[in-house]
Amino acid sequence: MANTYYQIYIQAVFAVKYRDSLIAEEWRSKLFSVIGNLINETGCKTIIVNGVEDHVHCLIGLKPNIFISDLMKIVKAKSSKFVNDNQLSKSRFSWQEGYGAFSY
Repeated sequence: MANTYYQIYIQAVFAVKYRDSLIAEEWRSKLFSVIGNLINETGCKTIIVNGVEDHVHCLIGLKPNIFISDLMKIVKAKSSKFVNDNQLSKSRFSWQEGYGAFSY
């Protein structure tokens, strides 16, 4: 076969540190948009990003040359930096260590 075909869907779930309810409704959609853009910048495809005040779900079309751990490291670091740089949270914002990743 001359070409490589793949279809890898991952649902990633990660939470705010201490499961604090810090993701306010006023800026939640902007955060989800930033997370989606960060995923796309890696060459993966954002299907949907959603969540509530204390955690986020991402459905991702994963490229086979991208490690899930590397993708999550980028997304979590840069998205928390976005929240803090823009002073969106009343307290310092960070994600809990780790994540859940489920394949479909």
